[in-house]
Order: sequence, then C-alpha cells, then structure tokens
Amino acid sequence: MPKMTFIKPDGSRQEVDAPLGRTILEIAHQNNIDLEGACEGSLACSTCHIIVSDEDFERLPDPTEDEEDMLDLAYGLTRTSRLGCQIEITEELDDLVVTLPGGSNNMML
Repeated sequence: MPKMTFIKPDGSRQEVDAPLGRTILEIAHQNNIDLEGACEGSLACSTCHIIVSDEDFERLPDPTEDEEDMLDLAYGLTRTSRLGCQIEITEELDDLVVTLPGGSNNMML
C-alpha cells in the first residue's frame, strides 16, 4: 500500500497508509489529521488546502480550472498549493509529502 507523509503546522511529521483511490482529505480524516474540508470534498471551499513538496508537485495531475479558482481563496497560497479533496492516491504518488498550512479561510461560516 502506498504511504504518504503529512507535515503539520508545528513541523511534526506523520507518515500514514494512503489507500489507492482515496483523496488526501479522506486520508487525513481517517488518521485524525486536522485538515478541515468544510464542503466535504465538493470543491466549494479551500479549507483542505495543502502544500505539496517541490519534489512531488510534478507527479500530480494538473489541477482543474475549478480547483484553481478555489485555490485563489486559500490561506497561505504557494506555487505548489493544491486542494486535498482533488488528489486521489495512485501507485505513482507513493511517498507523497504534503504540508498543512497554519490556517484556512472558511467562507462556509
């Protein structure tokens, strides 16, 4: 089974199993990792914003235009920012490393 690592805002790292076909948001929730996902993965917010390591960013499929629009609302946007609800784990993404930003912009409140 693929693995992935979350780097939390305090700098601690948590390696977890990353089942094929699951999104990063789902994997975070299954492992009690604090990644909000206010819209429950329906691409209606940016609260599952993650920052992908530079080394891993090129392995990801390109974001859709809708994802790019939602990313514009994300807290702490970077060049390698993505939404965790939009990335499904594949064999090619084994050992993916993502960083959780220190906050989020929840427009759903």
